[in-house]
Amino acid sequence: MAAMFKALADPVRLRLLSRVASHPNGEACVCDIADVGVSQPTVSHHLKKLREAGLLTSERRATWVYYRPAPGVLASLGEFLADTEKAGKEEISPAVRAS
Repeated sequence: MAAMFKALADPVRLRLLSRVASHPNGEACVCDIADVGVSQPTVSHHLKKLREAGLLTSERRATWVYYRPAPGVLASLGEFLADTEKAGKEEISPAVRAS
């Protein structure tokens, strides 16, 4: 989980993952998501880091590469954050919560 969040700590990577996940059919061609304010080689570098962290999968079709969130990764990230929020609330004393 730490490797995933480390990869998402970069704003460009977070934006790329968001664009892929919100794209119709749950996948996006690199040509559809490359407009994130950095050069094409930099986009490719960031997509590689997202793949290495297990956040994205890719598939080459003809000359384009299509990306999609790795199976279950978005749900896992959401569950982790929800569990972390719940644990954080349980650690706060009732007197602090009441204020």
